[in-house]
Amino acid sequence: MKYRPLGRTGLVVSEIGFGAWGIGGRTGGTTSYGDTDDATSLAALVQALDRGINFFDTSSAYGDGHSEELIGQAFKGRRGRVLIATKAGYESWDRPPDFSPAAVVASAERSLARLQTDYIDLFQLHNPLAAALASDELRGAMAGLIDAGKVRAWGVSAKSPGEAIEALGLCDAPVVQANFNMMDVRSLTSGLFDEVSRRQAGFIARTPLCFGFLTGLIDRDTPFPPGDHRLGWSRAQLDNWIDGAQDLLAAVAAAPGEGAVEAALRFCLAFPAVSSVIPGILRPAEVDQNAAASDRGAMPSEAVEAVLAINRRRQFFVPAARIA
Repeated sequence: MKYRPLGRTGLVVSEIGFGAWGIGGRTGGTTSYGDTDDATSLAALVQALDRGINFFDTSSAYGDGHSEELIGQAFKGRRGRVLIATKAGYESWDRPPDFSPAAVVASAERSLARLQTDYIDLFQLHNPLAAALASDELRGAMAGLIDAGKVRAWGVSAKSPGEAIEALGLCDAPVVQANFNMMDVRSLTSGLFDEVSRRQAGFIARTPLCFGFLTGLIDRDTPFPPGDHRLGWSRAQLDNWIDGAQDLLAAVAAAPGEGAVEAALRFCLAFPAVSSVIPGILRPAEVDQNAAASDRGAMPSEAVEAVLAINRRRQFFVPAARIA
């Protein structure tokens, strides 16, 4: 496993991290990856640490806090070996967010308790609006958490690359998180990577497998479990991702399964602005597949260009794609 600096925070993170949305388990509506088994989730967390993954990204909203509880349970007694990132603003997907300074501070305290720790390595605002980012009071509250030793660094997990650019401009966020994968290159084309590099900020690339479609293992007959967020996307969007993944994986000569996972992660690692790539992980076997991408190194430049060429002539999102 290789490691990269998380911008100017002083933290050094594994370039493959652990996206912990899925292990939170099923939440209301189509807001999760369905039911999970805690024993399997805990085994995956421990396996990740054994494979050199030290960066774990969660949120108070993932499983209504259950993801944080599992991370706290897995790493109790080994806290010094891991870097934990969590988020505030959303406590649950069925309630509106609250970015008031008091709510954010209270969220940090609840996260600390669930994580069984006295500090959070990276505390991120979860999809905040511009008004929250421009709030002197909120920035003061974040600074207070850092001064109190409860948070080591802060950042913004943005809803889109455009909003990540906004976060850099409005509050000079030291770390931003946004989608980036072979079917969503907006973080590159929007100028976000340029701005991240100019400001020496950290960038966390989420959804590197595009919700599993870039594994090449999802087809038109693939069933999704109850509660799975992919049930909320239109049929046209799902088919577009299925077909697009086939085209992209063929372009980089990656077979469905392990080869596709490796290619998708190595694509993200080809960009120096990326500090860590956080595929969602549910099982120990997925840990091994994902960690192997770091061993292989970044995708060669000619393969990266093949991916970008397809993106220049193809639209991977369809209008009104989200239906629930």
